Amino acid sequence: MEFAELIKTAKVNDVVLTSPGLVPVKGTLCITSHHLLLSAQAGGNREQSQMELWLLIRNVDAVEKRLANAAGTITLKCKDLKILHLEIPGMEECLNIASSIEALSSIESITMTYPFFYRPKNMKLENGWQLYPLEKYYQQIASDAGTWRLSSVNEDFAVCPSYPPVVMVPAAVDDGALRRSASFRQGRRFPVLSYYHKKNGTVMLHSSQPLTGANRKRCGEDELLLGAVLEHGDCGFILDTRSAQAAKQAQVMGGGIEHRAAYPHWKRLHRPLERGRPLQESFTRLVEACSDASNSMDRWLAKLEASKWLSHVKEALNTACLAAQCLDREEACVLVHGYEGTDATLLVTALAQVILDPECRTLAGFQGLIEREWIQAGHPFSLRCARSAYSHARLKQEAPTFLLFLDCVWQLGRQFPFSLEFNERLLLTLFEHSHASPYGTFLGNNERERKLCEVKEKTHALWPWLNREGDKYRNPLYARNPLVIWPSVEPQSVLLWQGLFLRWIRPSHYLDDAWAEIQKIVRNSQVHTEQSSDVPLEQIPAQTNSEAETQSLAI
Repeated sequence: MEFAELIKTAKVNDVVLTSPGLVPVKGTLCITSHHLLLSAQAGGNREQSQMELWLLIRNVDAVEKRLANAAGTITLKCKDLKILHLEIPGMEECLNIASSIEALSSIESITMTYPFFYRPKNMKLENGWQLYPLEKYYQQIASDAGTWRLSSVNEDFAVCPSYPPVVMVPAAVDDGALRRSASFRQGRRFPVLSYYHKKNGTVMLHSSQPLTGANRKRCGEDELLLGAVLEHGDCGFILDTRSAQAAKQAQVMGGGIEHRAAYPHWKRLHRPLERGRPLQESFTRLVEACSDASNSMDRWLAKLEASKWLSHVKEALNTACLAAQCLDREEACVLVHGYEGTDATLLVTALAQVILDPECRTLAGFQGLIEREWIQAGHPFSLRCARSAYSHARLKQEAPTFLLFLDCVWQLGRQFPFSLEFNERLLLTLFEHSHASPYGTFLGNNERERKLCEVKEKTHALWPWLNREGDKYRNPLYARNPLVIWPSVEPQSVLLWQGLFLRWIRPSHYLDDAWAEIQKIVRNSQVHTEQSSDVPLEQIPAQTNSEAETQSLAI
């Protein structure tokens, strides 16, 4: 397929761009294979003449057109929730532009997306893909724990297509038992280690549901695997992200639960978390409520509650806290699963690590967590992020699970403003790149797909670019907190993430200016501290009592 076949009109003059919070700009609109470009015409004011639109077409979620007389208006609703209006002279040009954008934004082939064509200066293709190697993380755990080993049983993806080539499993269980356990789990996602809690040696695992079915089938190797996780006499918890009723209904379809008779040392806890269509519809209702400027306060609050999004945030935080509590306070191992084990399961395991581990709250550690617990662990990004909140297409497998995780992390950052090294801007950037990106990090649904498409050989990774812009994503108030951070999940403590959901609706430059001023104050304070530490003690003039009192009063 040639991109030129999809572009019916490549260039239109005298196009007017409008968007909330921006002055209207007239310029020349161009369509390329991956971008929508608009350059302002000379002759406008300074702000207009410097305006340029550079939109990745993959970011377009919905295209709406309205025709009037000999012209038309195209409304582009983007996956990052931005809305753009293009007034185009000429009815034919308007229809052609709309058709071209719709076609280019709907290309399904991974290898035809922009990351396979993006070649930035001063960056090599191989750089970045080994910044957070899974093997190194697992080898450190094997060294610390002793009872765990690195297994290459899935080296060719034959055992589990959605797992990475290497996994961490109990040292007492051989690869043959892993293969048989995989055949007993949905999608062949057998229990593997997700996190090792150094404080007390407990572990968190993830998997998919067992295929017990209505006849209560058993698998000796699966029972052996989970038994090997626990030390003699210990008990563990199975945290099921389905309701007890849903888990029972799954048995009729061939799924099910770990029955007590087969797993006597594991206690089952049910904490239902929404996934799939209900979560996507909740996201859509929230965005609709935020976009409707005509709402009164009462109506706005009613719509916010009806969307149930904050309830999903609360339940996700609550479940992650439960997993963290089992590990840290109960000193018990935890297995997390729901159905496939690729959505709510990974949400809980990743969020619990941010709560428990100060390393996961650093900029580098958080990137490694996403690489390990979302990308390598098999969250299907291409399916879940194919559409956002505005799409008119019929829902398939879209769901904002990763966005829910980012929202929960934002809640943690708001409640613990000194404990996260990264800021809100990083979370917003990750949300944007998970839907549309020039980098290949979020492409595909699992490592097997990325291997087949040669993503690591033919695209750039996101992390080196983020780290090169590191200061922009750092929290200037950060001070390493070695403790577990236990968030409040009371209704008044869980707030709307305005920086995302109201980002394009109301101006945020005041907040940006405030953070810039905070960063400036922190930098000046650090410089002053360093200079003071270089001055010998005897050279520092003594304060008089009156000077000290004056400063005390000023404070």
